[in-house]
Amino acid sequence: MSVAVGAAGRAGAPWFWAIAGLRRALELGAFLALAAFILGPLLTLLVWAAAGTWLFPNLLPEFSLRWWYYVLGNENVVKAIRMSFLSAPVATLLSAVICIPAAYAFARLEFPGRRLLLLSFLSANAFPKIGLYVSIATLFYRLNLMDTFAGVVMIQLINTLLFMIWIPTGTFRGINRNLEDAARDVGAGPLRTFFNITLPIALPGLIVASLFAFLAAFDEAQGTLIVGTPNHMTMPVMMYTLVLSYPQPVGAVFSVLLSLPSLLFLLLAQRYLRAGYLAAGYSL
Repeated sequence: MSVAVGAAGRAGAPWFWAIAGLRRALELGAFLALAAFILGPLLTLLVWAAAGTWLFPNLLPEFSLRWWYYVLGNENVVKAIRMSFLSAPVATLLSAVICIPAAYAFARLEFPGRRLLLLSFLSANAFPKIGLYVSIATLFYRLNLMDTFAGVVMIQLINTLLFMIWIPTGTFRGINRNLEDAARDVGAGPLRTFFNITLPIALPGLIVASLFAFLAAFDEAQGTLIVGTPNHMTMPVMMYTLVLSYPQPVGAVFSVLLSLPSLLFLLLAQRYLRAGYLAAGYSL
C-alpha cells in the first residue's frame, strides 16, 4: 500500500524532480535564497557599520572605523548605553522577585480564577501597546514618575511579566513531586526542600525566563520614549534619533551595538534554550 502511494506521488511530481542532480541543485538554490533573505539584511548592516563611504557605482564601500569613534564618542549615545545596561537588569531582577513566587503559586495551588488570572498576563500583548503606554503615562504623570529612572524601570517591567510568569509556572509544574516528598520524608523542611531540590531542578527554566525578560526589557522602546524622554533615553529610543537625523553608517553602528547583548546572551544561554521549557511554560 505504501509503495503504491509513493509511486503515485512520484508520478504526480514534475519531470525534473526525478533527476537527482537537478533536484539537489533546486534544493540548494532554495536554501541559498532563504539564507540570503534572512542573512542579507544583517550582512548589509555589518558592511554599513564598517563603511566610511559607499557611493554609487562602487560595489564595495571604503572601509573605515571612523563612525564607530563618532558613535562611541557621542555623549548622548554613551548615556543611552549606560541607561539601558542599568535599567534592563534592574527591571529583570525586580520582575524575578515579584513573579517567581507568583509562578510557584500558579503551579502548585488551586484557587478560584487561577486560569483567568494566568491568562490576564497575556493581555499586555493582546493589543497594540501604545494605548496602554499612554494610559500608564497619564498615571505616571500624577505620581511624578515621568522622566525618571523608576518610571523607565516600571514601564520595562510590563514587558517582562509574560515570560517571568508563564515559563516558571510551567517549569515548576513539570517538577516531579515525588522528589520533594522524599526530601520531606527524611526530615527536610519546606524551605530546605525548595532550595535544595525544587530550585536546582527549576533553575534552567528560570534562566530561560530571565533571559527573555532581560531582552524584552532591553529592547523596549515605545513606553520608554513616552515615559523617559528627554533625560532617560535607552538605546532603542536613541535609535530613532540616530536613524532619522544622522548618516546611515551611524545607524548601522548603533544597530550592531544594540544587537550585541541579545546575541551574547543567546550564545551564553543556548544550553538552557530547550523546547521543553518553552512548551511547558505556555500550557495551562
